[in-house]
Amino acid sequence: MKLVTGFRDFVLRGNVIDLAVAVVIGTAFTAVVTSIVQGLINPLIAAVGGGPNLENTWVIPLREVAGVPVVGIRVGSIVGAVLNFLIVAAVVYFLVVTPLNRLLALRKQHGAPEPKAPSEEVRLLTEIRDLLAEREGGSRPGTAAPGSGG
Repeated sequence: MKLVTGFRDFVLRGNVIDLAVAVVIGTAFTAVVTSIVQGLINPLIAAVGGGPNLENTWVIPLREVAGVPVVGIRVGSIVGAVLNFLIVAAVVYFLVVTPLNRLLALRKQHGAPEPKAPSEEVRLLTEIRDLLAEREGGSRPGTAAPGSGG
């Protein structure tokens, strides 16, 4: 039963849920970028290279059968993967990182305090205080227990 409780606590931790949302959004975003690369960028590059798509563009044949490359290094496919990476990185930088940096700079400029979560030590000490208060007389968490001098 302790194992199930530990798993539940792990799954319900805020970091795991945030990470799961990020993965889902990232997957959907990847589909959009991939379709742009395959539907727009690759055909333009393939037109320059002389093929219908990047998969069969700039093939260095290693083995041929009747003059047709059977095995080869597909340089166009590699170029497509590199382009896909560069486009994703550019979109993330220009549409996510740059606006967030500007937002943070504006927040600092206007003097708005940055939100600060309590440190792990403060959180643990608060839990210990609340548990001790419950044990010593059932006083409300966040208030000193009777007779504690605080």
